[in-house]
Amino acid sequence: MFRIFIVEDEEQVGAALSELLETLDGVEVTGLATTEMEAINWLVASEGRWDLAVVDLALAQGSGLRVLSACRVRQPGQKMAVLSNHVGSQMKRRCMTLGADATFEKGKDLEALLQFVHTASRSG
Repeated sequence: MFRIFIVEDEEQVGAALSELLETLDGVEVTGLATTEMEAINWLVASEGRWDLAVVDLALAQGSGLRVLSACRVRQPGQKMAVLSNHVGSQMKRRCMTLGADATFEKGKDLEALLQFVHTASRSG
């Protein structure tokens, strides 16, 4: 089972994303955090219980950038993907520097995110 953890402060968006990701074979959403600290605490404490974290950059409390930074050192095979409305070219570079494996724009890259998840779940 490929385990995904979502960091998204809008509950409806998080629920819809969870539902969408779980349509893929072999994918399970293991949890959802709505704040930076909740995300960091769970991801660090649950070191071996997730394969991919999907992180929004703009959170009501904190920043997805700090979540990326806190998870820069992680187990081999664990990946971080950014899904946000704020991923221009400069922000993409910053995310990659902080340890993101991929970046996606919420409004137009959902199909690309699904393809990334599909590929990642088959490679591990």
